[in-house]
Amino acid sequence: MRQDNTRLYAGAAVAVLVAAIAGFGLAKVTGGKAAAPPAAAEAEHKEGEADAVAMAPDAIKATGILVQTVSVGGFAGEVLAQGSVTASPNGQAVLTARAAGAVTRIYKRLGDPVRAGETLAVVESREAAQIAADRTVASARANLAQKTLTREKRLYEQRVSARQDYEQAQAEASVASAEARRAQTAAGAANVTADGRGVVVSSPIAGRITASSVSLGAFVQPETELFRIADPGLVHVEAALSALDAPRISPGDRAIIETADGRTIDGRVRSVTPGLNAETRAATAVLELAPTGLQPGQSVRVRIIPRAVSTSTLIVVPDEAIQTFEGRDVVFIRTTTGFRAQPVVVGQRSAGRAEVVSGLTAGQAIAAKNAFLLKAELGKGEGEEH
Repeated sequence: MRQDNTRLYAGAAVAVLVAAIAGFGLAKVTGGKAAAPPAAAEAEHKEGEADAVAMAPDAIKATGILVQTVSVGGFAGEVLAQGSVTASPNGQAVLTARAAGAVTRIYKRLGDPVRAGETLAVVESREAAQIAADRTVASARANLAQKTLTREKRLYEQRVSARQDYEQAQAEASVASAEARRAQTAAGAANVTADGRGVVVSSPIAGRITASSVSLGAFVQPETELFRIADPGLVHVEAALSALDAPRISPGDRAIIETADGRTIDGRVRSVTPGLNAETRAATAVLELAPTGLQPGQSVRVRIIPRAVSTSTLIVVPDEAIQTFEGRDVVFIRTTTGFRAQPVVVGQRSAGRAEVVSGLTAGQAIAAKNAFLLKAELGKGEGEEH
């Protein structure tokens, strides 16, 4: 009986040991499988961020990275031209004195802002004094003629004077009134001062003084330029077109203005001269654009996309937007947290620009300038990992 119990206890111990070993193996296998997903997720997370650069908007602005939205239009459909920013006809004014005389007051200097109608200088002039005197005399004669007409009308109605005298008074009053209006208009055109001693030099538009050649005490003639005013908000771009390109351009065609600092500004073709300039042998396209802070005289490069041939689906980007990273051509696409390196296939390159055959879609925003800084940041991250 004791021997049977011993055998029973030994069998139970073996069973417990086998169960323990089986449980340990199952727990080991299960634990290994449970730990795998975090490791895989971490690897996947790192793989997704390997081509991304986190950068706040303030940092983007501070580093000078220019973000530009891309659009379709290949080299074949573009006309490339040089242009200059010019003040529009209503955005520039040349100020002269309306009468000869000496400059006695100067209120504004080069670069100062001015309002429409604001006085910039005063010129004391004998001609102004004569204009003011003519205005006073003409006004007095008109008043006298009007009084005479009133008296003659009353006498005629009372049958005291003849109708002929009344009609004569009417004619003289009309002549005197016309002379008074002429003298008043002349004084207004000359912008004569209230005391009649000089003329006021005032600006017809608001803007800034871009040129000033006036000196206190200088004697000036009516045709002498004293100030030049320009309104920075009223400018257009004049682009020089070759004889081959001019016929391809029509009013309404889209234009892209590129500045020296890498900015791009959208514009439209307003008009194209029908003939070529005799000296430059080029036609001129006038481009309209929204106020952007461009200054008259500034040189720009212009890309015009004629509507008749702008059927290309390729995207053109600045050449410096394309960087080589890990043996691939990439551009950096703007994301909510910074930028992401996007592999692209590059086609033709010309005049500092490149065609992107694939990898980009119209409407995406990319780093168009100083993209090498993002490449350097990615390279630094790779070095830290290794």
